[in-house]
Amino acid sequence: MTKSAATSLAPDVRPREVWAWAMYDFANSGYTTVVITAVFNAYFVSVVARNEEWATFAWTAALAVSYLLIMLTAPLIGAWADAHAAKKRLLLVTTIGCVTFTAALALVGSGDLWLAFLLIVASNYFFGTGENLCAAFLPELARGEALGRVSGWGWSLGYLGGLLTLGLCLAYVTWAQAGGASASQFVPVTMLITATLFALASVPTFLILRERALPQPGRHDLIAESFGRVLATWRDARRHRDLARFLLCIVFYQAGIQAVVVLAAIYAEQAMGFTTRDTLLLILVVNVAAAAGAFAFGHVQDRIGHVPTLAVTLAGWIITIVLVWAAQGPELFWVAANLVGLCLGSSQSAGRALIGYLSPEAKRAECYGLWGLAVKLSAILGPVTYGLASWISRGDHRLAILTTGVYFVIGLAVLAGVDAERGHRAALAADEGG
Repeated sequence: MTKSAATSLAPDVRPREVWAWAMYDFANSGYTTVVITAVFNAYFVSVVARNEEWATFAWTAALAVSYLLIMLTAPLIGAWADAHAAKKRLLLVTTIGCVTFTAALALVGSGDLWLAFLLIVASNYFFGTGENLCAAFLPELARGEALGRVSGWGWSLGYLGGLLTLGLCLAYVTWAQAGGASASQFVPVTMLITATLFALASVPTFLILRERALPQPGRHDLIAESFGRVLATWRDARRHRDLARFLLCIVFYQAGIQAVVVLAAIYAEQAMGFTTRDTLLLILVVNVAAAAGAFAFGHVQDRIGHVPTLAVTLAGWIITIVLVWAAQGPELFWVAANLVGLCLGSSQSAGRALIGYLSPEAKRAECYGLWGLAVKLSAILGPVTYGLASWISRGDHRLAILTTGVYFVIGLAVLAGVDAERGHRAALAADEGG
């Protein structure tokens, strides 16, 4: 890491520790890329649910259940982590859970609907909870003016991790298909590849990343204390109205993002006629563009501001959805796929950094828990909207993607009322006031 990069870090943070933190993004991105976006979702619809009209809705329903569970527990886990300085310990628990249940997906075959449903709920629950905990380390590692840049490093390295996992799975699928293997034979192996890489790549995080927070005095009754802290944050909403408004903005624009991420492979196969190999190549390209977008827009965000950067990316999402809907052949669809990658990496990085910028230092893990709650609510709204639209329209995936694109328009409108500097001053005032 260069000297200029090192000046982006908090005074007691060394570059290798930021690398170790970013390696968790590298590790867990394989799960979302292979299980949620590229392979298992399409496998669930075509093989597990046997292409029934309700198959896409069933997939989105499984994810909705997992996200609902995360919504119910994320603020409590964040508050407990703050009070007990336990982010790293809890992150280890969630990692073991996600790795274990991802590997168990290898047991799912044709017709095993309820087994697949339960394993997706469990693995995605542990993934989402761990994602919140990992994000809560960001404000401890980066200087306030460099949150966007450091967040971008994590997201960009994360997409590289997704690329590695996806590339290995693509190589295996290509080899297996050349030998005449069916999806029910090669998809289970990709689940084992994904789980193994997640486990191995997360090791640096647990060996090097430090837990800088100190346990906070007082009673440590998990339920009562956590609920009390979360309710106090909501009661304090007037002092943090920009944070509250941005959380609402996240619910809407992330609903559109989650629909695209969760249903990309299903759309490619059902609407565009892609094969599994074609879809893997598509997601590979999307991840390359996403890594570039996260890295580049992290620097742009620190230069022009959090809100303008996010506004640009949301406008890009709106254009992208229109292109996907209009695409009748692979050429325009591939153009849209590259735009998806650029918008995905930049908007995800920008959102995570802005939450840190608007959050009081003493409640950062808790605020990231609220961020996770907003993202998970969006992950219910967007995919379920798509699933219902495709079911009601008897498989019209073009109509479904256009319907979920409305969420980006609403998100952009809500973002217009967010003043990042005013919100940051409110966060600083909260810290000074105790």
